[in-house]
Amino acid sequence: MKPRVSLQDSALRNGNFSLRIDPVRSEDVGLYEAQVKYKTEVHSCLVELGVITVTLSPPNPVIENELLLMSCNSSHRASLVETCWFHDKHPGPTSRTLCSLSGTLSILHPAMSDAGSWHCQLRYSDKEIISATFNLQILGFEGPTNPVVYAAAGSAAD
Repeated sequence: MKPRVSLQDSALRNGNFSLRIDPVRSEDVGLYEAQVKYKTEVHSCLVELGVITVTLSPPNPVIENELLLMSCNSSHRASLVETCWFHDKHPGPTSRTLCSLSGTLSILHPAMSDAGSWHCQLRYSDKEIISATFNLQILGFEGPTNPVVYAAAGSAAD
């Protein structure tokens, strides 16, 4: 897993034996064990790493007005009950929360206003709630709704 994995050497003396994985990949899912030996004592810790994946079709950046599918999946083993999507900490592009049984959200004609921070929340049958946030980029034109621009003679116009 090198060079994505590191230990904070300066924190080891203070008892912090944290493992850092950056970036996390789907194949990193699983059980991790840390063992610390001090004199004759051995301490161990087990941590399970789960991964949530957000995929876009077509991939980021998305072109304005082209069909967009956003999927949210996790390595959690329980059955998925509901997926909810939020845009910029407010419920989706409409005034209501966008929730469905599958982890996929489709936006038929993405607009520049759909760009920005998106949050998917997965709720499972064992009451576990897992979420992820990602930044959606839209390629398009954002400008005045009226294509006529007036400028004073002798000035600059954009």
